[in-house]
Amino acid sequence: MAEANFVLREFGIELVPRPLKGDEVQSLDPVYVARRSLEHLLRGATGPIVVEDTGLFVRALRGFPGALASYVHSTIGLDGLLKLLVGQQDRSAYFEAAVGYGEPPKRVWVFTGRVYGKITTTPKGRHGFGFDPIFVPEGRDKTLAQMTLEEKSSCSHRALAFTRMGAWVSGKRGAAQSSK
Repeated sequence: MAEANFVLREFGIELVPRPLKGDEVQSLDPVYVARRSLEHLLRGATGPIVVEDTGLFVRALRGFPGALASYVHSTIGLDGLLKLLVGQQDRSAYFEAAVGYGEPPKRVWVFTGRVYGKITTTPKGRHGFGFDPIFVPEGRDKTLAQMTLEEKSSCSHRALAFTRMGAWVSGKRGAAQSSK
């Protein structure tokens, strides 16, 4: 939430968490998960809803864990994923975020962000969450977990997806105000 609000501040948008319960869609595609989750949550909603899903796609593991990254992190963790990569020369991977923005009753838009990089051999850093301590974005020498919020927001998949959503929402809001 902190990274999303850090990025969205530029657009005058602040996300407020709400305790919504929806179906947990299972898919290897974060875009599909975000879209389906949002469609379910919009039933009975009275205002806009934002959801986000992220996947980690590791080349040597044929895209595993994909959009199941949160589940894999909670079961085998960083060490488990690193053990799966022991002896692998190709440690390339990418993170993909899918941010869904929906308006009742059924209007859904999905914005994506992707960052390429590599998986380290050991976890490094204390910031962030999930697999951030073992992912170094291309062109960087730190894991996402070693970066400040400002550094991470300049290169992360999540920041890119939320920037795209923020630009679209603020443009839409601006167009609605100028058409009055």
